[in-house]
Amino acid sequence: MIIPLALKGLNENGSNLGSFTQIRVYDDKINIWNEGMLPEGISLESLKCPHSSRPRNPLIADVCFKGGLIDTWGRGTIKIIDTCREADLPEPELIERDGGFLVTLFKDRFSEEELQKSGLNHRQIKAVLYVKEKGKITNSEYQQVNDISERTASREIFKLVKADILEQAGSFGAGSFYKIKTP
Repeated sequence: MIIPLALKGLNENGSNLGSFTQIRVYDDKINIWNEGMLPEGISLESLKCPHSSRPRNPLIADVCFKGGLIDTWGRGTIKIIDTCREADLPEPELIERDGGFLVTLFKDRFSEEELQKSGLNHRQIKAVLYVKEKGKITNSEYQQVNDISERTASREIFKLVKADILEQAGSFGAGSFYKIKTP
């Protein structure tokens, strides 16, 4: 589901900037786009660590600071990234595109898109999606879902456990199963 929302911006004189902040809500992510590129000297990478602040509208930034809505200038992106980590979500995507700045917040670290980014093979991705749907998977089910040998299933499950995606539960041996690892 996409829910577009546009918020019109104002400059320091209170006049229309003519641009909108666009928010799109999807089932698995939220996109926030605003017209205008990053200020000179600030890179996408620098937004992930302490950096200087160059607000586009110093008046609004000052009011927000004095009103307790922001703690320090230049920490917003760091707080967003840290909050996502604390919630065990993927790091937000920060992109300059189409004459603007796009932030994508992901809802699920185990979406197919995120799993592909993590370097898993197609069988491992299929198995993780199976676990998300069914709640667990056994070695035998892994073999059936992927039409592979027990040895290959064991090796691939071991890699998923080592990558902190799955964790072993139940008794060891024939009674063991794997579920999504909780933080």
